Amino acid sequence: MIVSISTVLLLGALLGLMLRNRSLGAGGATIAALFGFCLASTGAAPTINDALQSLADSLSHIG
Repeated sequence: MIVSISTVLLLGALLGLMLRNRSLGAGGATIAALFGFCLASTGAAPTINDALQSLADSLSHIG
């Protein structure tokens, strides 16, 4: 768990720097994908899934 959290933090920091510098290319896409896969294996995954589901439900009721 400690290793996956530190990996998520490292990949998140790299992705944040790439977004800030507007230098997202193939490398940035790879880092974003790795960040997503690592984030999905942490304890934050159920909370993120619930938030996205609530957002999707809210948007479906608007239209």
